[in-house]
Amino acid sequence: MRFTFTDRLAGFSSAPFDRGNLALHVGDDPEVVASNRALVAKEFPRLAFMSQVHGNTVVQVGANTAAPEADALITTTKALSLVVLVADCIPLLLWDESESVIAAVHVGRRGLANEVALKTITAMRSLTDSKILAVMGPSICGSCYEVDEGTYNEVTRQIPESAAQTKSGTLALDLPRGLQVQLAAVGVEIENKAACTLEDERYFSYRRVRVTGRQAGIITL
Repeated sequence: MRFTFTDRLAGFSSAPFDRGNLALHVGDDPEVVASNRALVAKEFPRLAFMSQVHGNTVVQVGANTAAPEADALITTTKALSLVVLVADCIPLLLWDESESVIAAVHVGRRGLANEVALKTITAMRSLTDSKILAVMGPSICGSCYEVDEGTYNEVTRQIPESAAQTKSGTLALDLPRGLQVQLAAVGVEIENKAACTLEDERYFSYRRVRVTGRQAGIITL
């Protein structure tokens, strides 16, 4: 099993997608995106993407599966690289200790509230008896993710530990903390590759610039 979290530094895209954009849906030149993906595929061949919709659909894929509309991919296929694209949301990668099944999950505030990670773990446990391990990549932090009162109440009602404040004292959500608590409740420890995508300009951030690219979390068996 291998995984990585990409950044915006390596690639061929021009501003505002400079340089390592891996998403086709943001307005970047498709040929340039293909070149960026080919660069990643040198280390992680057979990239498997999904059309992410901020839902909680989990899809098991194989080598010839077309990109599904989903927010989590699972596979038991060797040398197939699962990809989750993000620009502030959490890229969550999961695997079992026996390295027989892996998953890539897109966790935003709606995905957290709709328990997409928990659904993914349930699906993985139907395929393996081994312990599930997890790592989350760079995402927006609780001090930066300002939200309105309705959004704050909606999420914190379900996951109180996600409650946060910005540095100026306004309402915010701490999605990494909320996800850690959610996974701990089902016995999954998660490593946090802590970098805030809004604060760290090595990463794309939708909150920083609305028209921007997407980095990825990638995992393969």
